[in-house]
Amino acid sequence: MSSNADELEVINNTEASRFEIHLGDDLAVLEYMHFGSNIAYVHTEVPPAYEGQGIAARLAHAALEYAKDQGLKVNPVCPYVKAYLRKHPEYQSIVWGN
Repeated sequence: MSSNADELEVINNTEASRFEIHLGDDLAVLEYMHFGSNIAYVHTEVPPAYEGQGIAARLAHAALEYAKDQGLKVNPVCPYVKAYLRKHPEYQSIVWGN
């Protein structure tokens, strides 16, 4: 498995309402819920063996780019997504309530 998270493919699994990165037999996910023109990012999970490799950041980036491209406002319920947004102010314009 490549240690460069930027090279990992993020899949938007709309049926399961989550973004996914397949890591061999493991799966990293960022779960969401749609509310009309809003989207809530509710939970991010990376298998312990892959923590600290930028995989959660890759998921968050892809999820926020999706929201931006779709014209959705983001409700960052997930603590990881909230922390990511603090480090990436370029997404503040799409945060719900801003």
